[in-house]
Amino acid sequence: MTEQEKTKLGWTTPFYQHILKEMILSVFLVGVLVTLSTLFPPELGDKADPFSTPAHIKPEWYFLAGYQFLKVAEKFGFLGEWAPKIIGIAGQALPVLILLAVPWLDRGPDRLPGSRKLVLLMGVLFALSAVGLAVWGHFS
Repeated sequence: MTEQEKTKLGWTTPFYQHILKEMILSVFLVGVLVTLSTLFPPELGDKADPFSTPAHIKPEWYFLAGYQFLKVAEKFGFLGEWAPKIIGIAGQALPVLILLAVPWLDRGPDRLPGSRKLVLLMGVLFALSAVGLAVWGHFS
């Protein structure tokens, strides 16, 4: 019987030899990787101190507005030790809560953005403050 006739009848080459060969190679490569990482560990630097952040570190662009708001909230330390923490957290949560309350604040039947002055003003103010804080955080 020829190979073409075997293929027509549904006979194919068994695959277990190939997968066995690949399994052995994979186990060998993982063993080499574990051995090398055990014998040559990476050199570590100084131990990290979570309470001292270097001054030159800045977050990614999408966190800059919140980071700058937290830096501004530190200026309210004269109110007490608790004030910057509360102002920093509540000041970032308040715009989100206000935006969640917009459907209840603007109950008008008009759907055109031009006739919904309150919502339009709130959206523009929130967007400008976020962009302004992000730009300020980038250049400070």
